[in-house]
Amino acid sequence: METLSALADGFAVALTWQNLGLALLGCFLGTVFGALPGLGPSNGVAILIPLAFTLGLPAAPALILLTSVYYGAMYGGRISSILLNIPGDEPALMTTLDGHPMAKQGMAGEALALSGIASFVGAFFATWGLVFLAPQLVKVALLFGPAEYFALFTLAFATLGGIASRNQAKAALAAALGLGIATIGVDGQTGVPRFTFGEVHLYDGIDFLVAIVGLFALSEVFVFLERRGTAAEATAESMKIGRVTPPMSMLNKTWGAMSRSTVLGFIAGVLPGAGASLGSFIAYTFEKRYSDRKGTFGKGDPRGVAAPEAGNNAAAGGALVPMLALGVPGSGTTAVLLAMLLALNITPGPLLFQSNPDVVWGLIAALFIGNLMLLAMNIPLVTMFVRVLLVPPKYLMPAVAMISFVGIYGISGSSFDLQVMIIFGVLGWVLRKLDVPLVPVILGVLLGDQMEKNLRRALTISDGDWTALVASPLAIGLWTLAILGFIAPLIVGRYFRPKIADETKAEGSDPD
Repeated sequence: METLSALADGFAVALTWQNLGLALLGCFLGTVFGALPGLGPSNGVAILIPLAFTLGLPAAPALILLTSVYYGAMYGGRISSILLNIPGDEPALMTTLDGHPMAKQGMAGEALALSGIASFVGAFFATWGLVFLAPQLVKVALLFGPAEYFALFTLAFATLGGIASRNQAKAALAAALGLGIATIGVDGQTGVPRFTFGEVHLYDGIDFLVAIVGLFALSEVFVFLERRGTAAEATAESMKIGRVTPPMSMLNKTWGAMSRSTVLGFIAGVLPGAGASLGSFIAYTFEKRYSDRKGTFGKGDPRGVAAPEAGNNAAAGGALVPMLALGVPGSGTTAVLLAMLLALNITPGPLLFQSNPDVVWGLIAALFIGNLMLLAMNIPLVTMFVRVLLVPPKYLMPAVAMISFVGIYGISGSSFDLQVMIIFGVLGWVLRKLDVPLVPVILGVLLGDQMEKNLRRALTISDGDWTALVASPLAIGLWTLAILGFIAPLIVGRYFRPKIADETKAEGSDPD
């Protein structure tokens, strides 16, 4: 009852005209960002962070805007997957396998509507999971001391590569780079400048918002300049949408797939480092083995659309659980949201539910409202969102660059930060060329300071005894999970990565 009472208070926060308007705006922009190939939820949220600060939004409205963008982008990723056979983001890859064949059979509208309904089911029930699981996880988190938090941060980095990661070593290298960037500035304990090279502007360290906008948003502009656009518009224009409401028989056929995939996706989302990509793949693979009796998957089976869409949206909701309850992001986009919280002087973790209940419960309530908005928006407005694919990138990318520069300058008023953002944009472009993931870099910048502080506190309390880091059963359990989390992808990933490639190749999907 206490949880439901807190949720009711959250609805009182979310149901103001300002927050409803921000949720609607975030859902719309998120769907647009998700529909555009290459942007996706992480870039969409990163692009709008400067806008949230420029508007001077308080914590709760700012988070409602950005999480609505997050959920909207997870919905929108299916549009280009189904119509163009180009995933809007990585979790939407599995949707191409049956979504695009349905579109080629003249059922594009039905596939888009069905994927919207499946996305709603996955996200809606995952939000209920967030309501009941996050407060329980907070009770466990209250047992954490400095040594346990250091082990928890290590666990986050160790599992960051994920099972679907192509190269665990590159993920580790990216995390080390992020931790190195986090050490720039004045040492909080000794007062000695570190890696500032005499530049006074670096004494306060690297602003993680500058790093995020540079690595995600600006690097996307550089990638576009390198590739000089795409020719996807003609395909979108020639695709016939057809009816935009799935028949009841199709819904009855896919209801079981949505239910099973929601559970699998939510579990995958809660696991640090797994995220929506694994949730989507596991949901599709399980459903294919469970219900594909006639070999129709990959040929336009509606269950092959419903399963991955319910799975990846449930994983998106599940990834918010460790971020809010423990301060450890479960995915790349929640790492960006974590940066927003820290920038607002709000520390996610066990005390968040006590110190800022209006923020956290208002956010959760807004997720329920946002899901209803997305369902109501995505079915009747499907044809309008399809038109988004016709926007030439040569117009879109300058707008992204403009928002990035104006937003960052509006936050800090420093031209030096603009130079740093450009440097991070170039760095992000280089890392993407080398196939080095960007999320571990961001996580290192975000968590590096807290990781160092907790390590120092643990060693100070124990008078320099390193065994204090493994002195409690909880710390030992976290270290064990960290070691297993780093080793398991090296072993299990040998199975999952070829399976993803085989599924894609066998069904004729070409995400590139």
